[in-house]
Amino acid sequence: MKSSLKVKNFSKGIPSASGVYFFIGKKSEILYIGRATNLRRRVVQYFQKSLDPRIGEMVSLAKEIKFKKTKNLLEAIILEANLIKKHWPKYNVKDKDDRSFIYIVIPKNVDFPAPMIIRGHEIKNLTMSAPCLQAGRGRQKLEFENYHIFGPYQSLLLIKNALKIIRRIFPYSDCKGKFTIRVSGSESLSRIFTPCFNYQIGLCPGVCVGAISKKDYQKNINNIILLLKGERKKLIEKLKKENPDKAKALNHVQDVSLMSDFENMRVSKFKRIEGYDVSHLSGKETVGSMAVFSDGESDKSQYRKFIIKKAGNNDLLALEEMISRRFNHKEWLMPDLILIDGGLPQIRHISKILKNINIEIPAVGISKFGDDKLVFKANIGKGIRESISQSKSVLLKLRDEAHRFAISFSRKKRRIF
Repeated sequence: MKSSLKVKNFSKGIPSASGVYFFIGKKSEILYIGRATNLRRRVVQYFQKSLDPRIGEMVSLAKEIKFKKTKNLLEAIILEANLIKKHWPKYNVKDKDDRSFIYIVIPKNVDFPAPMIIRGHEIKNLTMSAPCLQAGRGRQKLEFENYHIFGPYQSLLLIKNALKIIRRIFPYSDCKGKFTIRVSGSESLSRIFTPCFNYQIGLCPGVCVGAISKKDYQKNINNIILLLKGERKKLIEKLKKENPDKAKALNHVQDVSLMSDFENMRVSKFKRIEGYDVSHLSGKETVGSMAVFSDGESDKSQYRKFIIKKAGNNDLLALEEMISRRFNHKEWLMPDLILIDGGLPQIRHISKILKNINIEIPAVGISKFGDDKLVFKANIGKGIRESISQSKSVLLKLRDEAHRFAISFSRKKRRIF
């Protein structure tokens, strides 16, 4: 069921149910699509005082809110992705690059395919490795010819947990079929396939031990494809005839593991955070590191190393050189937040550098000498400060990872192992 209400009366009529909500502009355009386990609680968050500027702008332009209830959060996640793919709302993609979104990919025309999670920037590599690549054929057609692609999704952790739930109902294999050789007598040899751990806990249907045929395995994959396409009703009817137990399981999906990652997320969430650190040996052979967390998890494919050329023993100049060089790379994904391993002097200096190169991204420091206190520039907004502070545990992990990466690079450069 899809319903709507005027923004000024937003507090009335929104159910406390899972589903998808839409912020609608004055020209009936969709400004933003989101999902929630509790629609009412989620929409109310958009009208609090402390908002990310991007979200605040979107709310100010909205004239109407629509929503569609779903049976559970899993269904809401799938519906949200399919609707974003269809409409590409401005405030779902504003200040982002499509390459930073999350996708689920299932290969076609292979014996035992399995869902894979990739980022948007990896689709090109996936496409180019397609076995039936032909000259003169468009990339868009090619990638869908060889792969089922679902998304975009906005949270890596959420999709990982969603796939765990799906896999309990429709097991699939990511093993290679390991085996050992048994010698019987002097000449007879036989293979003993070793069941993988996922087979032992019911998440793999037994490709590793030959317990399932290609045809039956593909049925599970086809069911996953129907689910990710949003064709839940069709899937339920199909399962009622083929496997009533699976139909019952799908109807009683529990959202507990998803909720723990989702309902505590604030509207002003930093999806990509870049952490910077500098390492040197008595002012010589100075290097810098950029570590990246996406959706709260390390994204090592995005890490970058810098050989500092001019700074010597001056950490401020080293940071300045690294930040300036980093933002010369327009092809790199832009961060939502910058983390510096340092205190107020570092934050003041880097804030000036960012201003000079017209980069309006908030920066935060972590002061080692202040018991890991978060350090902000003087004029940062209260809402941004609160949002950053709520992410402190993630920031501490990123600080440590940036430090580890810098030390590792420094040692490798000096050939110290």
